[in-house]
Amino acid sequence: MKVAIGSDHRGYFLKEQIKSAFSPDNIEFSDLGTKSRESCDFPDHAFPVARAVAGGQADKGILICSTGNGMAMAANKVKGVRAALALTPDMARLSRQHNNANVLVLPADFVDLQIVPKIVKVWLETEFEGGRHQRRLDKIAKYEEDNFK
Repeated sequence: MKVAIGSDHRGYFLKEQIKSAFSPDNIEFSDLGTKSRESCDFPDHAFPVARAVAGGQADKGILICSTGNGMAMAANKVKGVRAALALTPDMARLSRQHNNANVLVLPADFVDLQIVPKIVKVWLETEFEGGRHQRRLDKIAKYEEDNFK
């Protein structure tokens, strides 16, 4: 599985932890920055990750910043991206089952670092349920198509 991953300076440490925890598990990470703890702007990393997922260069994406809100807002501006903030494994699971989220957003300053590996694992392994949930995603896709040409 190819996973595009990115963070701002506040999420840098957690990004590096995730990469080291999952690289041996047949996950190919494409690190789209940041490369240090030097202050930077979250959109500079959210957009490349979101474009990689929307464009098919990555199967899924992971974004990390202080609260997760900035990364989610930026990523969701990219057509075809469904970025979901998750603070617990249950939130991660439901974002995949019900929303077919293709980008996971983590809040580095507000998530228990001990459960991050479980959040990521659950999110990566959970399948979309389809059914009534597909109808809802179709409405989002139609709105994107009609309004973001």
